[in-house]
Amino acid sequence: MKETALITGASSGIGKEMCILHAQAFKDLVIVARNEKDLNGLKAQLESQYGITVHVISRDLTEPNAVDEIIEDLRKNKIEIHYLINNAGFGSVGAFAESEWDKSLNMIQLNVIALTNLCRKILPQMIERNSGKILNVSSTASLMPGPLQAVYFASKAYVTSFSNALSEELKKTNITVTNLMPGATETNFAKTAGLQDSALFEDTASAASVALTGYKAMTGGKMDVKAGITLGQSIMLKAIPFTPKKVILNQVRKMQEDH
Repeated sequence: MKETALITGASSGIGKEMCILHAQAFKDLVIVARNEKDLNGLKAQLESQYGITVHVISRDLTEPNAVDEIIEDLRKNKIEIHYLINNAGFGSVGAFAESEWDKSLNMIQLNVIALTNLCRKILPQMIERNSGKILNVSSTASLMPGPLQAVYFASKAYVTSFSNALSEELKKTNITVTNLMPGATETNFAKTAGLQDSALFEDTASAASVALTGYKAMTGGKMDVKAGITLGQSIMLKAIPFTPKKVILNQVRKMQEDH
């Protein structure tokens, strides 16, 4: 397979748009998500349109053994990964003390553990080859605490910290690690998280525009990139280091509360 990218959360949103961008470069894909029907539809579309090879792996990354099963699938099919795009993730709104523990655990498993495990399993191949690119999809949420989304914001803070640390560890190699921090984006995320009526999602960027920014940053070897943020959001993010934490916490909470 040619310059193959493994993309998680590939069946919709930012992940699907990343698949299209990689296919447009006439490079092969391994696409991972739960919905096998959607994945097969995307495979047929991209193979027909771009003449590439697309390998489908239907797995639920909230399952503890999913990453090992993915790696075994790659081994059996002799597929080498050149680009790793960890896009899959989800959030949930509500007070932590009233939340469903299973949902929080699944969020940590998907947003943190699966992402970390995929990096750990695939990175040694890249190091041996001395080439490769990793793109981890974090969030602007990683830059602040998130009352009413405490676990989600914390999980994305992990992704940003982890990605930046890897970037430094690999600086003497030809491998780069890019941390993509989208703002509110037009995907299924808001509905899944229960945030569709919140102020946070009043003004959203398209998944295609966020994917393009992230993909270009990855191919260019950038360490951090923000995408899909409004002027007001940009000003707020720049002000965070100079704003009392209690003020930030209050603002973030209000943005996530329903009208």
